[in-house]
Parts: sequence; C-alpha cells; structure tokens
Amino acid sequence: MRTTLSIDDDLAVLIEQEQRHSGASFKSTVNSLLLRGLNSRGNSVPKKPFVVTPIAMNTGLGTRYQKVEDLIEALEGPMHR
Repeated sequence: MRTTLSIDDDLAVLIEQEQRHSGASFKSTVNSLLLRGLNSRGNSVPKKPFVVTPIAMNTGLGTRYQKVEDLIEALEGPMHR
C-alpha cells in the first residue's frame, strides 16, 4: 500500500540513524520499526497491581489524628510551617 506519512522531526532523525545502522532503505527501515513496535504490544508481562493497605494513625499518645496537619503540629509544634 502506498501512503503519505508525516513524521515528527525528532522521530525522523531516529529512523535515519537506524537506517544508517542497518544499511536498509528508508521504506524497509520504517516497515521494520512499525512491525517491531506493533508486535511488542502484546508481549508485555502483566504487572502485579500496587495495593495500599491503610493503617490507623495512632501515635501512641492516646489520640487519633484525622488530619496530617494536626499530626505534624503535635509532633513538631505550631511553628512547623
């Protein structure tokens, strides 16, 4: 298939570098890079989801703090800002 494609300047530089490295034609280099990129989409390893386990903010002072600012003030004093 023949088509016109607009390529960003920074991407064109990378394609030309790959072309010089491989010695292939511009068309062949673009096709190879596109094929490699499209084939790699399904090959990624699924990552374990990041899970945050909340804990009670009990300072041991017998007080529960619902606001982080109150906790910082209790630990560092009113001039913490």
